[in-house]
Amino acid sequence: MARGRLQIYLGAAPGVGKTYAMLEEGQRLRASGTDVVAGFVEPHGRRPTAVMAEGLETVPRRTVTHRGAEFTEMDLDAVLARRSQVALVDELAHTNAPGAGTRNAKRWQDVEELLDAGIDVVTTLNVQHLESLNDVVRQITGVRQRETLPDEVARRADQIELVDLPPEVLRRRLAHGDIYPPDRIEAALTHYFRVGNLIALRELALLWLADRVEEGLQRYRAEHGIAIPWETRERIMVGLTGGLEGETLIRRAARIAARTPGSELLALHVVPADGLTHADPAALAAQRTLVESLGGTYHQTTGESVVEALLQFAQAENVTQIVLGASRRGRLSLLLDAGVGHRTIRGSGPIDVHVITHEAAAGSAFTTRLPRRGRGIGPRRFWSAAVGAALLLTVLTLLLTAPVPRLDLSGVLLVYLLAAVGTALAGGLVPALAAALAAALLADYYFTAPLHSLRVEHGGDALALAGFVIAVTLVGAAADAAARHTRQAVRATWEARVLNRLATAMMHGQDLPSLVEQVRESFGLTGVSLLERAPEAAPGPRWYVVASAGAHPPEQPYEADVESPVSDTLTLAARGVLATDDQRILGACAAQLGMAHLHGRLARHAAETDTFADAERTRVSLIRAADRDLRELLRAAEEALARQDIDTARTSVRRAAQVVADLADLDRLQGGALDLYLRPVGLDELLTAVLDDLGPGGRTIQVRLPEQAPDVIADGALLTRVLTALAADALIHSPAGRPPTLTAEAFSGRLRIRLTGGADGARHADSLTLRLSQDLTEAMGGTLEPSYDDGRLFSVTLTLPTAATGSCPGPGQSPDHRQ
Repeated sequence: MARGRLQIYLGAAPGVGKTYAMLEEGQRLRASGTDVVAGFVEPHGRRPTAVMAEGLETVPRRTVTHRGAEFTEMDLDAVLARRSQVALVDELAHTNAPGAGTRNAKRWQDVEELLDAGIDVVTTLNVQHLESLNDVVRQITGVRQRETLPDEVARRADQIELVDLPPEVLRRRLAHGDIYPPDRIEAALTHYFRVGNLIALRELALLWLADRVEEGLQRYRAEHGIAIPWETRERIMVGLTGGLEGETLIRRAARIAARTPGSELLALHVVPADGLTHADPAALAAQRTLVESLGGTYHQTTGESVVEALLQFAQAENVTQIVLGASRRGRLSLLLDAGVGHRTIRGSGPIDVHVITHEAAAGSAFTTRLPRRGRGIGPRRFWSAAVGAALLLTVLTLLLTAPVPRLDLSGVLLVYLLAAVGTALAGGLVPALAAALAAALLADYYFTAPLHSLRVEHGGDALALAGFVIAVTLVGAAADAAARHTRQAVRATWEARVLNRLATAMMHGQDLPSLVEQVRESFGLTGVSLLERAPEAAPGPRWYVVASAGAHPPEQPYEADVESPVSDTLTLAARGVLATDDQRILGACAAQLGMAHLHGRLARHAAETDTFADAERTRVSLIRAADRDLRELLRAAEEALARQDIDTARTSVRRAAQVVADLADLDRLQGGALDLYLRPVGLDELLTAVLDDLGPGGRTIQVRLPEQAPDVIADGALLTRVLTALAADALIHSPAGRPPTLTAEAFSGRLRIRLTGGADGARHADSLTLRLSQDLTEAMGGTLEPSYDDGRLFSVTLTLPTAATGSCPGPGQSPDHRQ
């Protein structure tokens, strides 16, 4: 069965019209004859959205009861049983309420089952729910999104459409009541929906979508074998050698990139395939830091030829401009061997190449430094030496057969010996032996009596020719053995360097995707994935991507060109060509990645265990506190009934009921099922409600407020409840003649409220009321801290953001609750 297609409507903020666009697409498909059902649609009370849903077949929702509260969720089994062609499923990042019939924690997992069943899905998503952008959104808005979605889920979508509105239009919709109820409009306009926030969120959405489009473009070019860069946007790559000129080149490339908005800066260092490099690691590290500080990305790859590696990387990354430094070698060296810059220009094709002068560039007319010798006798050196020997022997023979000067056989053999030894050093044994035999035959034919004949009359001449061949053969054998040992040594050095670099990155705490990217760059692979086998009973794909890097990394082992198993459940899969010798070292790298994955899993498990232990200790302490409070209140009620004091008994029973309600609310709050509506709240109005709730006892509390107390950002009903509960506790436990005091003061955009009263400090520290008040205050973006003064009086200090600062809602509370 073919897998269904996933279409996502992506928005930068609530209210841009994602659900409306999804329903509009559903109506269009329905009109064209496609079988469409609404699996889950959340109109949020918006009339235009509800109207657009009319006429669409809707699968009834499933009701789930969790911790005493009822929730409606998508009935996955019903949608699967309906087997429509297309299902409309709103809010892809939504967290399902646990309960009967719920087998997936997240709605995107429900969608995966629909897709596996061959059903096309149209859904909606806000950019702030993407896992990779969660921290960035929190920095911008001050709101931590609890409902997040792995980026990989969205990346696998067949189609992503951006639903966009300018910030001014979105704020106008909000002000007209088209997004939120009237009591939430003012707070949303002054906090989450500020113009700056909306501009930043909009840019995040555009950039994320642009990256996805870029991935699609690269995949298309790879699938169709298109190597010529397409200048969809400028990508400037700077080549780094680790030399002194690096910082100059980086800054020049950054200036070139800055002239074109939307361009990218990349830096590449090529490590020779044999591992021998003269680059200074400290200099490369400093240059990498500089590149990243300028908004660029640093890359490292290996290659036998620096020029080929540069051009291959440029073509793979769709680079449009290359920035290189002028050669540091002298003119004589450049005459003997064209520099990297010149060879790059010749092979760059449509890519522009900038050669930048710098202080370290060669300025003298002559240098005694010879071109660096090759590091191994490969096919290129072999054939180059053979062709060079043939040409050289031809030229020497023409010169030696000239009328003047005329050399005897010993002189001729000496000249030929120099040529043959040079061939041996350049190409090894076989070219040297061929050159020696050819030179011996030429010497015999042209310079040994009888001339122009291969016969030798004198025994001394035959001995000289034989000695010549033997000498060249020995030199060639020695050169070939030295080259072979050198290759082995440099190979071992390269392998050690790759493993050491990976181990160092692991010690410095780099995340798993960065480590996978490092492996990809070290071996010059196209795409690499660390795959983990799913449990046999788990629904969905058999393998899951733990971490990946590169273009179009494999998602299943059979999609890979190279596979290196780590364990029965973990394997490293890669796309690209890999030499046989490299597969062994890749296996060692895969083992290190497996260790990093296991270490990360153990660390997460330890953190979860600690969190669970803390939560369990808190739960036990709260149950004990509630048990103690209930026993005290029930004992007080029994004593009051014995005295026939009905009012006191009724009060104790009400307080006991409130303890039970507090415990239930605390459970709902920790489970994320308690709604908060944050808005500006006036302190005078708030305290009036608190004192009224306290009854006659509230009149004894001494209140001292500033003349003009600013409004605080809070949920008015919950803040009233917090202060009422704390003040009632203080009234009960305050010593005679010392009534509680309540003071307030404003500072640095926050308001501090301090309530003092109650001498039983040990009881307060373990109070259910105090714990619930702390959690409610923190949920509203504030803090509540208990303390004791010198007289051992217990006090609490409650701090909340003021409306004057334009503060955002507190952690965990977003204006788009359940969007």
